[in-house]
Amino acid sequence: MTDIKVRFAPSPTGFMHIGNTRTALFNWLWAQKLGGKFMLRIDDTDKQRSKKEYEDVIRDNLKWLGLVWSEEARQSARFERYNEVTARLKAEGRIYACYETPEELEFKRKRALSKGLPPIYDRQALRNTAEDIAKYEAEGRKPHYRFKLLPGEIKWNDMVRGEVCYEAEKLSDPIVIREDGSFLYHLPSVIDDVDFGITHIVRGEDHVTNTASQIQMFEALGGRVPTFAHLPLLTGKEGKLSKRLGSLGVSELRAEGIEPMAVSSFLAKLGTSEAIEPFYDLETLAATLDFAKIGRAQPKFDEEELKHFNVKLVHGLDYDRVAGRVDVDEQFWNAVRPNLERVADVKIWTDICRREVIPVIEDDALLKTAAELLPPEPWNQETWTLWINQVREKSGKKGRELFHPIRKALTAQENGPELKILLPLIGREKVLSRLQGIAA
Repeated sequence: MTDIKVRFAPSPTGFMHIGNTRTALFNWLWAQKLGGKFMLRIDDTDKQRSKKEYEDVIRDNLKWLGLVWSEEARQSARFERYNEVTARLKAEGRIYACYETPEELEFKRKRALSKGLPPIYDRQALRNTAEDIAKYEAEGRKPHYRFKLLPGEIKWNDMVRGEVCYEAEKLSDPIVIREDGSFLYHLPSVIDDVDFGITHIVRGEDHVTNTASQIQMFEALGGRVPTFAHLPLLTGKEGKLSKRLGSLGVSELRAEGIEPMAVSSFLAKLGTSEAIEPFYDLETLAATLDFAKIGRAQPKFDEEELKHFNVKLVHGLDYDRVAGRVDVDEQFWNAVRPNLERVADVKIWTDICRREVIPVIEDDALLKTAAELLPPEPWNQETWTLWINQVREKSGKKGRELFHPIRKALTAQENGPELKILLPLIGREKVLSRLQGIAA
């Protein structure tokens, strides 16, 4: 069996948004499920827009998500290889020079549309004579280059979309080299996939037409055509592509306290026939990946829904998964966990127990009674039950009238963990002062 190998190929021309995070995740999960390799390829052929700061953030975000890679490559280091391949394809007539200006190409496009025809390139460049080319070059025109598609059907069995078929005659020969000699995405990507032995390509459905052209490029290079999976693109919660969705980055989600496994669990099941439930490690999540369960409709991504989902995941986090991130023991974590929205919120409750709190006084008489009946230490979780029963009996208060004023005095919060758990953690000295209305 062929060794499974996938790649995530971001362009470092911007920050890592939620859409390409999903692409990276599906590639990693697929490699993990099949025991394959996950490769990081930096597509930095755009010298003007590619920046190291973007690349650094992409790498950092992948590591935060746990999407580690075993191999990496950089396209800007492979221009010699691309030039070698394009020279061969030019000699074979599969890459040809074109001299139309952008304005001339736009005129052709509009003319075709006005006639009700698809705006396919008419291959005028293939009919240029030596005199035509000399004339264009005398005018100072520099050629761009297209890859010549061969006639016939282009078919593949997509892991998400099923059988896909294009007629090559209804596609434009894709431009592969710009006038300035720089490469567009299509050909270098294929050269890399062949050279590095990529077996599966998982990407957005906006690449479907590119795939049809690239399959012929794989064949022209004598490479094995990978298996493809084209994921439906995410939309905003209103069902439209939104500017917010395009700019929402992993870094922003991290800053908001979203857990990496909340991001991965949510994105892996969004738009599938399965329920979105928390997973606590990538390996378990990977075992559930099934491209056949991904729907064709574009899934709606709701940032608020992700935040609510994160709360659900946090409430299920075992202590051993957070021990290195929180300054509390397992008993404290288990006590406050149901009241957290983010792991970092544990500090709210450590501060309540360890730092000064200004008590909120709602019932002076009740709190005075509670202070008078406060038992001596040592305390445990039974202390609360014995104490509150005595306060209930002497004050005649019960239910919310009894519990709420004591909670507000001890924690200054409306809600929170059970007071029987918090009481020993706060300690008698602080409890007594707070019942007396003294900040402690």
